Amino acid sequence: MAKKVYIVRGMDCASCASLLELDLEDAGFKASCSYPKETLEVEFDERKQKEQDIKRVVEKSGFKIA
Repeated sequence: MAKKVYIVRGMDCASCASLLELDLEDAGFKASCSYPKETLEVEFDERKQKEQDIKRVVEKSGFKIA
C-alpha cells in the first residue's frame, strides 16, 4: 500500500472535506481530509490504482491539488 499526502485547494468547509473523502472512497481509495490544514491523505494499492486517478477524482469533485 502506498500513502500520499496532498495540499488541496477549494475546500471551504468541513462538509467539502467529507464529500471529497466519500468521492475518493467510492473510487476505491482510503482517504482522510483535513479542512483546516487543507490536506488530503490517501492510501491505495499501486498495483491496482494510479496516482493520476486520485487527481482525477479530486478535480471531478471540484477541488485542485496544489
